[in-house]
Amino acid sequence: MPDHPTSQTQAMFQRALKVMPYGVTSNFRYWGADTPVVSRAQGAYVWDTDGNRYIDYRLSFGPVILGHADPRVNQAVADTLANGNLYAHTHPLEIEVAERLIRMCPGVDKVRFANSGTEATMHALRIARAHTGREKIVKFEGCYHGFQDYTLFSTSMTPGGSLGSRRSPLAAVNSSGIPSALRDLVISLVYNDIDLLDRVVRARWHEIAAIIVEPIAGNMASLMPVPGFLEHIRKLCDEYGIVMIVDEVKTGFRIARGGATEFFGVKGDLMTYAKSLANGFPLAAIGGSDAVMGTIEPGRVAVGGTYCGNAVGAAAARATLDILAETDALAQIHARGTRLMQGLGEVLTEAGLEHEITGQPAMFGITLEPQERPVRDYRNTLASNGDLYEKIILAMRPRGVEVEPDWREPFFLCAALSDADVDATLNAANDAIKEVKGG
Repeated sequence: MPDHPTSQTQAMFQRALKVMPYGVTSNFRYWGADTPVVSRAQGAYVWDTDGNRYIDYRLSFGPVILGHADPRVNQAVADTLANGNLYAHTHPLEIEVAERLIRMCPGVDKVRFANSGTEATMHALRIARAHTGREKIVKFEGCYHGFQDYTLFSTSMTPGGSLGSRRSPLAAVNSSGIPSALRDLVISLVYNDIDLLDRVVRARWHEIAAIIVEPIAGNMASLMPVPGFLEHIRKLCDEYGIVMIVDEVKTGFRIARGGATEFFGVKGDLMTYAKSLANGFPLAAIGGSDAVMGTIEPGRVAVGGTYCGNAVGAAAARATLDILAETDALAQIHARGTRLMQGLGEVLTEAGLEHEITGQPAMFGITLEPQERPVRDYRNTLASNGDLYEKIILAMRPRGVEVEPDWREPFFLCAALSDADVDATLNAANDAIKEVKGG
């Protein structure tokens, strides 16, 4: 085992426990007594407060597409700060970023900005309800659309026993504090089950304002849509006047310059973007067709916020989108991600571990010892060995590689990752698997 001091990190976490619930600002950052405290980041790496360096495949759960502290993005932000950050008025940077989004993303005619993916999906649902005059939404098991109350049902945090029958799934609430009345507004269906989707929508279309979907299910090991799934959602929405919301918070600008709508060729009526939009700075967006975005009207349909479209986030987004549009950053990520997926598959096969690797090279997941194959929905993923996955991932960390221990969260890659980093990751995985199997 490599030398891996943690005393300063542990002491810092104890300080955090005294001033923040569980020592974290987001529940997803809590790892128990060994919760990390990171002091800095650069490129493909983060360092904890003991000075241990890690190749970072969490990347703040996906936003850092170019690499931490990218100097081009940082310079753009620094230049902007000299002129202030908030004006209570539209500013040129907002306009320029909106123009870039419209150029890059199929189906986007108009844009409104937000601060996070949670805000973007929350506003998108309001727009859809206002546009249709209906109140219920369809979402899919295992898909996560942020911490807002309206979609925190049947996510990847849900125990399998709470989901009900596959034929008539239940919307399982994922947090205390969510009003029970909201359950009646959520129709939860099985991801990739086209027949179930068709049957339910044709029976209940008059109630449904929106179908919201992750085009790649990023919180269940990056599951891909089966052929025809996204297309059938689009067909049903067209037929019954339902708003199709494509949640591109994870896929936007990561799997293609124009996101999943470019990659799959299926346009939503609304798309939500965040994460890779600004390389880690706070900016999100709702984009969509003129018809649906035109529902927003001052004094009649409320969409906004004090910090929405802040200059710092907009400057970071303009720089990030320009780099993604004008360089081979995504091609580099794709090449190294492909190597990593193939290499991890070989390491797992050599170790005799049954597995399935799903997703795209820029964001992929690994399901260990799945009992049902192919893995295509959340119920399939539950029949896998998440405990073994966590042990292997935690054994990689002292070897200098940080991956989210929760098997449901994918590996995220950035453009700063090198071939040498990929080699080091494969070596760490190989050694970690031997340690775990030996133990």
